[in-house]
Amino acid sequence: MIQAAAILYALATLAVVAFQLALAAGAPWGEYAMGGRTTGRFPPPMRVAAVIQAVLLGVLALVVLDKAGAISLGWSAALPWLAWVPVVVSVLSAVMNAATRSRVERRLWLPVAIVMLLSSIAVAAT
Repeated sequence: MIQAAAILYALATLAVVAFQLALAAGAPWGEYAMGGRTTGRFPPPMRVAAVIQAVLLGVLALVVLDKAGAISLGWSAALPWLAWVPVVVSVLSAVMNAATRSRVERRLWLPVAIVMLLSSIAVAAT
């Protein structure tokens, strides 16, 4: 069951990473991200931020998968507290997506953030 939660987290993260990379590549979806302050394409600094977010989220997915035993990186054995980092990030993500003024962003990403939060808790709590 824990591996299923980790895979769910990884799949949700993959969707977010793909979205962030699309924004970085110039997709005109600014109103669906980062508070919806930008319509259309992100300016270059926000594109860089999207790439950084994608990389960080990818690392968090690896942490969750390692903790669940779906992959073996040895991180959870060396740093047992590390599995709680995705939980903290997911809490922040859920709060920010719930509080955003952008209704389209909230409708799209709040459910994803909740899935990531619940699945990361399921893995970290083991």
